Amino acid sequence: MIPSAFIFEQRMPVAIPRWDGLGAFLAIGVGAALFFVMLIGVLASAYPEVPAWELSALGFASLLVPVYLLHRRFAFGSGTAHERTLPRYILVQLATLFAAALFSFVAYGAFGLDNLTAALLVIGVTSVLNFVVLRAWAFSV
Repeated sequence: MIPSAFIFEQRMPVAIPRWDGLGAFLAIGVGAALFFVMLIGVLASAYPEVPAWELSALGFASLLVPVYLLHRRFAFGSGTAHERTLPRYILVQLATLFAAALFSFVAYGAFGLDNLTAALLVIGVTSVLNFVVLRAWAFSV
């Protein structure tokens, strides 16, 4: 007879060093961004009467949970309950969206950077901030 511990294996939190998971985090983020662009393109051609900003918001919202699940499993190896991590993840994403808007305002307005430089700077800064806060708070054990 097989002991029940083998049948009902419980996932324990995995201790991941500070920067481990960064590669998975970036790969998931890049994949999600590419999928988002494709999704918005499909939605925009299927529903031309719907404003682009609404389609963008819908697309972003539709990707929150799948990307959360990928980050939780592959980037952070978290076994913490969804009831704790999902609300925190959503709060971090909303804060990151606000930070990206603020950083964009500063990059374009205060420093007068060109589009490519400003976009790369905003993506870089918000990605690092997002990773650090998710690691330290949202997916902490």
